[in-house]
Amino acid sequence: MRASAFLAAAAAMVFGVGLAGEARADQIDGDWCSSKSRRQLNIQGRIIITPAGERVNGNYDRHYFDYLAPTGELEAGKRVQMRQVNDNVMLFLAEGDPAPEVWNRCAKPIA
Repeated sequence: MRASAFLAAAAAMVFGVGLAGEARADQIDGDWCSSKSRRQLNIQGRIIITPAGERVNGNYDRHYFDYLAPTGELEAGKRVQMRQVNDNVMLFLAEGDPAPEVWNRCAKPIA
């Protein structure tokens, strides 16, 4: 999915869940959890520990991360994009998905 299409979908999702407003995110690094799919991931700079526990290099920016999901992942072979909305909310979108999924900071660190 093109970055502009991702941004449009992300903006619509943010507005739809009532989070519209100025993003005041510190950085995307850290532990993230999905309550919908009960999955977790960790981002540290250019490295992500994927939901299946794989260590993968990706494209990092302070509030954005994308990577190619490896074999064994739910999104295997797809480009996955994540954009931080604020300190505690991130939008997760796998290539071909109709809309991004809302992820939140994990309450406790991933082991």
